[in-house]
Amino acid sequence: MGAKLQTELSRGNSRLADRRSVLITVRVRRPGETWFKSQIADATTTGFRLKSFMKLTAGDDLWIMLPGFEGRRARVQWSRAHESGCVFDRPLHPAILDHIIKISQ
Repeated sequence: MGAKLQTELSRGNSRLADRRSVLITVRVRRPGETWFKSQIADATTTGFRLKSFMKLTAGDDLWIMLPGFEGRRARVQWSRAHESGCVFDRPLHPAILDHIIKISQ
């Protein structure tokens, strides 16, 4: 599955965000819980869409471990069914996003 560039309006404002359609397996956990496997999609340097069996709600903090990197803190911005939009506490370096795109192909 190749990465596609998508330009969408960000929720709540008219700012455009460039998102990459990816599908990779990651490890995720809430503070104090154990790691579990999940998938991310629509990644940017500032956030991602998480596909998970775990029920998350807006405002939840979590840790995500991208393949080949240490865990990073993120916060859930929205959640519907088994998908959640999350934002990283600190933006990814563009090279890390490039790596995610490369391994998703």
